[in-house]
Amino acid sequence: QLRLVESGGGSVHPGGSLTLTCGTSRGTLEYYAIAWFRQAPGKEREGVSCSPATDGQRHGTPNYVDSVKGRFSMSRDNAKNTASLQMDSLKPEDTAAYYCAADLWGSCADFDEREYDFWGQGTPVTVSS
Repeated sequence: QLRLVESGGGSVHPGGSLTLTCGTSRGTLEYYAIAWFRQAPGKEREGVSCSPATDGQRHGTPNYVDSVKGRFSMSRDNAKNTASLQMDSLKPEDTAAYYCAADLWGSCADFDEREYDFWGQGTPVTVSS
């Protein structure tokens, strides 16, 4: 059973940056597609970014929802067993609880939540002036 833990959330001003990290003390993240979802108050949860599982040599290029392209960037550190989401140029509309989720051998074909078997508890991000 994979247990995911997010960290790095907080409060920033518009234009600021945060880095979210998804880790686990049990399991090997490189075998999983790791996606970041977010849920703003009163809104449905949406997919933000996804990094595919390793193909044995490397992870494929992450994909991003249009609203964060050019501002958010996902990365992996398999030695540390983590996946990170670097968020720059943050906007008030980025305010949400952010969740990482894992799909064994996933390819990030889409942000269908049903594909992800394991979820973290979420970390809050607030962007306000």
